[in-house]
Amino acid sequence: MTTIIPTRHVPSSPAPGDLVAAVRGRQVLVDGALRPATLHVAGGRITAVAGYDDPVDGFVLAAPDHAYVLPGVVDTHVHVNEPGRTAWEGFASATRAAALGGVTTLVDMPLNSIPPTTTTWGLAAKRRAATGQLSVDVGLWGGAVPGNLDDLRPLWDAGVMGFKCFLSPSGVDEFPPLGPVGFDAALRAVAAFDGLVIVHAEDPAVLADAPVRPGGAYRDFVASRPHEAETAAIARVVAGARETGCRVHVLHLSSARALDLLADARAEGLPVTVETCPHYLTFDADAVPDASPAYKCCPPIRDAGNREALWDGLRDGVIDVVVTDHSPATAEEKLRGDGDLQQAWGGVAGLQVGFQAVAHGAAARGIDVAQVSRWMATSTADLVGLTHKGRLAVGADADVLVLDPRVPLRVVAAELAHRNAISAYDGLELSASVTATVLRGRVVTRDGAVTAGTGELLTRP
Repeated sequence: MTTIIPTRHVPSSPAPGDLVAAVRGRQVLVDGALRPATLHVAGGRITAVAGYDDPVDGFVLAAPDHAYVLPGVVDTHVHVNEPGRTAWEGFASATRAAALGGVTTLVDMPLNSIPPTTTTWGLAAKRRAATGQLSVDVGLWGGAVPGNLDDLRPLWDAGVMGFKCFLSPSGVDEFPPLGPVGFDAALRAVAAFDGLVIVHAEDPAVLADAPVRPGGAYRDFVASRPHEAETAAIARVVAGARETGCRVHVLHLSSARALDLLADARAEGLPVTVETCPHYLTFDADAVPDASPAYKCCPPIRDAGNREALWDGLRDGVIDVVVTDHSPATAEEKLRGDGDLQQAWGGVAGLQVGFQAVAHGAAARGIDVAQVSRWMATSTADLVGLTHKGRLAVGADADVLVLDPRVPLRVVAAELAHRNAISAYDGLELSASVTATVLRGRVVTRDGAVTAGTGELLTRP
């Protein structure tokens, strides 16, 4: 287990919430490699990266020799849903779950809250709702919807990380999709100030033509969201980047059939990035039980061959980042239709376990934890310009997690900190646990205990 080692006559066991002067381990991720090191901390930042035995005046968070000391995860795709749908999730519960899973920074999506973050007024409402509730740091996305072109620059100036849009219906009336003309207009508007547009890329025409069969058969649900819905929409996103020069990011890639298209866009030099999610890397359609809405998400979890191709896309550098797309709902919404997957709310709750799930899957495929950290901490931080996050380096925020491979994790949905105890990960056996999380030098979780109220609201640098 993770311990706090005192030096120079300081108390032996600080309470959760106390500051540490250093974090020490035999396997600390520094400059892309694991090595013995002591990270000195002051003022919430890493002030020096020294040798393992370097003296420290103050509390030292010392990881076991076999454990990994990694930068805190930066999860840029989380649906907190507060205000307005706080029964689905909220800032207090979401950030507590994040801290327990080693996530020290999350970026909240602009929809499912009421009002959505599509105006500066909506942004102010979101910030008011978050105040005093945060266990980790939180940034906010803005939204691009029909009729809010004039709101985009003010939102950007107010510090949102970029703008989410849908090309197909979002599922909530207050966040409608952009049609082709509106999408192009939003890209041009955002390109004018070098902003970022992040896109839920499913083509509405393909979805409209797909077979929709009510019921609980998971294969029928997958057939209603075919690969072509993603490939057609991603082709549209790539074309938009080419036409306008706008930076674009494809959200929650499910279909590996789009990888060649994305690789070609990268080779062309277009400003296109892409993410995938732990549930697409962990599960496969053939193993998803019928009438189990905990697994329902859009786009859907696909077959095992597709899953392995997504892992290949990560290895090859075509996929840039991995994020959870934590999108919970109440039991009433998730179980609506009594197992009818067409009626149930779509979204996988995985914020607390996503990092451990990806680390587990990566290890099974011979991928080291340093690479997982790059996908889920460094590259995600860079995506939103938070270059003082997601790395263990002098000047960076002292955001740290300890991953212990000798403490296996059996996921029990009822024991997760998410507000609603429904998760596709329920019952999963994972090979390692996050046993400590440090936010800007303060211990926020240690062996399951959490200190609330330590997080801050972030604005785009």
